[in-house]
Order: sequence, then C-alpha cells, then structure tokens
Amino acid sequence: MRLIDSHCHLDFPDFAEEIEAVVARAGAAGVERLVTISTRVAHGARLVALAERFAQIYFTIGTHPHQASEEAETDAAAIRAFAAHPKCVGIGEAGLDYHYDYAPRDVAAKVFRAQIGLARALDLPLVIHARDADDDVAAILAEEMGKGAFKAVLHCFTSSRALAQTGLALGLYVSFSGVLTFKNSQDLRDIARDVPIDRVLVETDAPFLAPAPYRGKRNEPSFVTETARMLAQVKGVDEEAIAAATRANTLRLFSKMPPMDEAA
Repeated sequence: MRLIDSHCHLDFPDFAEEIEAVVARAGAAGVERLVTISTRVAHGARLVALAERFAQIYFTIGTHPHQASEEAETDAAAIRAFAAHPKCVGIGEAGLDYHYDYAPRDVAAKVFRAQIGLARALDLPLVIHARDADDDVAAILAEEMGKGAFKAVLHCFTSSRALAQTGLALGLYVSFSGVLTFKNSQDLRDIARDVPIDRVLVETDAPFLAPAPYRGKRNEPSFVTETARMLAQVKGVDEEAIAAATRANTLRLFSKMPPMDEAA
C-alpha cells in the first residue's frame, strides 16, 4: 500500500531522539507522506524545520483546543506568515474538547471560530478536533459554513454518527485513526463502513492511539497501515482500493500538496 498519514505530531518530544528512523520506517512501510499537525502557533518553527528537513513531511498551523487559553488571542499575522510557507497545507488542529476542558468553553469556541475564518480566508483546509462536544461542534460548523464555504476534516473520528452525518452534509471529510482497530470500537467501524469512500482519510495521531497489534506502544506513522487494513475490511474492499482512495482524498483536501508523482 502507498499511503499518506494525514495527521501526526512529529514535533512532539516522543520523536526527538529518532526522527530520522521514524520517517525511514514510514517510508519502508509504504507511507510516502506525513502531515505533521500544529497544536500551538508558538511552536510553528518546529514544524517548518521538519518540513524543510524531510521532503515527505508537510505541516499545518493552528491552536489545539487544549492550548486555547495559551493562545486565546489568535495571532492571525503569525498564522498567515506560516501559512505562506509552500509546505503549510492546512489550519489547525482546532475545535472543542469537553472531555478535558483545559480551556474555558467560550474561549475555546472563540479560538475555533477564528481559525475557521482563517481557513476560509486563506483557502486552506481546517483540521478539526472534537471530543465530547458533538452538538456544539456541529452547530459552529453549520453556522460558519453559512458565512462562507471552507474545507475541513473531522480528524481521529470517535464521535457520534450524527456528527459524522452533519460533517458529510457540510462537505467535510472524516479521518479514522488506530481507534478503528480496537476491540470495543464496533460502533465506530459501523460508522466508517457508511462514510462514502471518497470522503475517508487515515491517520495515526502519533504518538497517541497506536492501533492493534501495537496498542500500549508509542504510535508512529508506519502503523497507519493497520488502520488502512481495518478500513478496507470494514468496507469490504481490497487494501489497494483503500490506499488509492485515501491518497486521493488526502490530496484533494490538502490541495496545496503536489500530486504524488511530482514529489516525494
């Protein structure tokens, strides 16, 4: 399979001591591109450094809901400057997280909306984090889409069927992580089965959520093959069909990336 890991966090300390080996293992597994996702605008330089060091790495820029209090006043100028980099392909990860509630909900919503506005203005896709906040995420997305269209993906999808249906109705993509392989994830597999094949992505969210058979270990991009295999099984198609579909979908979403046959 030739795959793209559409969401990982390669700037995290978990990878600092062996980033070259991690990238090499991904390539050996057929994972030809990696999108490393921002959690803090203040750490954007780390993402630029990775993207400039490795041909196969691209990045996004934005503020994770966990960090919304740290970056409550969205630095639009900084985001725009990073977004101008040729390998910056998206905005976020942005959204709402009511499981941890690390930021006041009104602050998190303000930061989320600001990043939606930037994604729309810059014509870059938004990477959305949603945890235990389905109703508010759906309401904000619907309201903001009414102000003007933008592209987005519901990343590491573990939410309700209702949120998946809302996202799909708004034209969004849905990305599945290693959680899809967990024994207790049958409801999620049922949702994945029903998401149109032209709207699905695969990701690791590394270093988190390693798929079976690697549960309990640090996740890394090479493991996205296990999620792709499970998605193929759930959808009743062969693995190459899933690889081809998710590659095409990722390139359509992150349209600033060149075609696969033009660059690594």
